[in-house]
Amino acid sequence: MAFLFVARKKNKNRQPGEISNPKARHLYEIGETFEAGIVLRGTEVKTVRLGKAQIHEAFARMERNELFLYNAHIEEYAFGNLNNHRPDRPRKLLLHRREINRIRGAIEVSNKTIIPLRMYLAHGLVKVQIAICTGKKLFDKRQDMRKKTDLREAERAMKNFNQR
Repeated sequence: MAFLFVARKKNKNRQPGEISNPKARHLYEIGETFEAGIVLRGTEVKTVRLGKAQIHEAFARMERNELFLYNAHIEEYAFGNLNNHRPDRPRKLLLHRREINRIRGAIEVSNKTIIPLRMYLAHGLVKVQIAICTGKKLFDKRQDMRKKTDLREAERAMKNFNQR
C-alpha cells in the first residue's frame, strides 16, 4: 500500500512568528511608518516566536519622551514558571531620538495616533512596524469598500472575457 503525501503551499507573504494588524488599514489612513525595537522579557520572546500574540487593539503613546505600546496581548508562555510575564503590560518601544521627535511633532500638530501594523522577527530580534495614522470617517470606509468591489467585479469580467 503506497501513501501519497502532498505538501501544502506556504504563505509567502507571512514569515513564521509574524503578527499583523489587518484592521488598521480599514480603520485608519496610514501615514509615515517606522521600524521600532521592543523591550520584551524572555518568555515574551518565546511566545512571539510561536506567533501567539495579538496587536488588533494596540496603540502607542508618548510618555516622558519615550514611546510605549499599550494593549498588545502576548500570551503567557506555556512552559513558563513563576517568572512568567503579564499578558497586557505596557512595553517600551526603541527608536532613535530624531524618530521620536518626528512622531511627537506629528502628534502635537494634528489629531493623529500611533498604531502598530505588524510585529515580526528580524535577525533574531522582535521588531514592531508602527505608523502615524489618522482615523477614517464612515464615508471613507464606504468609499474603500466600493473601490474593492469595483476592482473585484472588473477582475471577474476580465477573467470571464479571457475564458471565451
